[in-house]
Amino acid sequence: MSDGVPNRSSRVRPLMRGPRPESVPALVGRACALVGLLDVAAGIFPRFRQSRMHTLAEVLPGSFGPFAAALSLSAGVLLLLLAHGLRRGKRRAWRAAVALLPAGAVAQFVYRHSVVGALISLALLIPLIAHRDQFRALPDPRSRWRALANFVLMGAGSLVLGLIIVSVHPRRMIGDPSLADRITHVLYGLLGFEGPVDYQGSTSWTVAFSLGALGWITAVTTIYLAFRPEHPAARLTDEDEARLRALLDRHGRRDSLGHFALRRDKAVVFSPSGKAAVTYRVVSGVMLASGDPIGDVEAWPGAIERFMDEAKAHSWTPAVMGCSETGGEVWTRETGLDALELGDEAVVDVADFSLAGRAMRNVRQMVKRIERAGYETRVRRVRDLGEAELERIRLAAEDWRGTDTERGFSMALGRVGDAADGDCLIATAHKADEAPGPYGDLKAILHFVPWGPDGASLDLMRRDRSADPGMNELLIVAALQAAPKFGITRVSLNFAMFRSALARGEKIGAGPVLRAWRGLLVFLSRWFQIESLYKFNAKFQPRWEPRFVVYRASGDLPRIGFAAMQAEGFVNLALPLPRFLRRRTKPARACAHGLTERQDVRAA
Repeated sequence: MSDGVPNRSSRVRPLMRGPRPESVPALVGRACALVGLLDVAAGIFPRFRQSRMHTLAEVLPGSFGPFAAALSLSAGVLLLLLAHGLRRGKRRAWRAAVALLPAGAVAQFVYRHSVVGALISLALLIPLIAHRDQFRALPDPRSRWRALANFVLMGAGSLVLGLIIVSVHPRRMIGDPSLADRITHVLYGLLGFEGPVDYQGSTSWTVAFSLGALGWITAVTTIYLAFRPEHPAARLTDEDEARLRALLDRHGRRDSLGHFALRRDKAVVFSPSGKAAVTYRVVSGVMLASGDPIGDVEAWPGAIERFMDEAKAHSWTPAVMGCSETGGEVWTRETGLDALELGDEAVVDVADFSLAGRAMRNVRQMVKRIERAGYETRVRRVRDLGEAELERIRLAAEDWRGTDTERGFSMALGRVGDAADGDCLIATAHKADEAPGPYGDLKAILHFVPWGPDGASLDLMRRDRSADPGMNELLIVAALQAAPKFGITRVSLNFAMFRSALARGEKIGAGPVLRAWRGLLVFLSRWFQIESLYKFNAKFQPRWEPRFVVYRASGDLPRIGFAAMQAEGFVNLALPLPRFLRRRTKPARACAHGLTERQDVRAA
């Protein structure tokens, strides 16, 4: 490798390490969940037998028993909610657990007369206090949607627990109430009212207090999440963007994904010297970087160290999506993380591209057919387009997206036609010999971002569904043929996940395991465009550049994969507003002109 990176004879591979020992916060979090379950069970189920403590209980006020049951149940549920935060070393979760454990112990002692249960709760306080210095993690970025999710999940959980509470006293229940009566009793009890189910003795108070406690927890936690002080997700500031652009001006030709660091929904950390930076977004507790660090490769370790320090301070899971082989080597060397090949990026060298030859026959025939149908193409810099045309392109790109949310993170800029992105290329297809649509004669759009001074990287592909098939091939060929005019010598196309497995699995002699893996990828391609992207890219005879995912431990990969799918827009946990409530800033959509399926294949 050049630019200060030592040569290595093989690609980045996962480091073969033994299982990592669990940290104290992880063990404490598991223990907290266990104690929480014990407290919940103690609050739900009646005492199994008489004990000597009953003598003391007889002299306590009658409300102490029901109150203790509700307290035990409340403490248990809250400890279960705090267990995840304790596993991540969150300071606020530690404070709450230190307060709740004694309360749960008292409730166990008063209601169940269980010395062992009380001692178990108090025993957990010892490691909590002894290792308090390991619970320093700062809060995560927050969203108001957490309050709604908490209300739905806690409400469902409270209903289930309530049904158990109502049903575990069959000998004291008066009559034989139906399931509907029991559900009604639970719903009334969660709101603090009496329901249709009656019990003998003080059991009615115990059930009422327990149901009221569940309703109270649901309401309080939801209100807390809705109105707690904001810790919003970091955003790229104007100053950060200016510093990143300066680094890209000097070092942007290194990585085809460099310009995507300028997404404004990312945050950034700089090296101490300011000569390198890592951009990231936090999704579901995962600190996701994308591509290689920006800037001088010799300053990368400083930026990576800052990134890891930030992840540690918040107890985020660090991960890098789509870094190059050079980037993967530096990340694994500096941090001890592992790297795994994720797929390949298709890169076309403009000087070697030609439509001649048998290999390009299908593309050549498709392009000729579309040109004979009356389509023409234009390839221009963003700064050379007028504002009216840019606005039309923006509206068309949004309308033809085919999904409610913009997809893409590691290989998508998230905007089109911004004044600061004047060096971006826009390739458009037009057909003038038919009735103009809401966007004139515009039929398809390709958007490329700069890859240093002599390269371009594909950002998005959109087309009108009513247009003839082959618009994407037409515009890629047009962009490659026009590239020399703009001084562009290389063009990065789409990223193909697991390309090598697909390519090897279809060859003669492939083993049963490789064929089975390829079959699974083909099956998943129905939803994630895995095989279709590979075949689409292969049409242009590119060279393949491997891309890697960097991760801390194998057990983190499912979580990282889910976070990456959220970041890319394939999984959306936030509930969107209905269409009729959204502010419409574009012309009415015309169904006759085809609201297309997702065309931004790069994000896949």
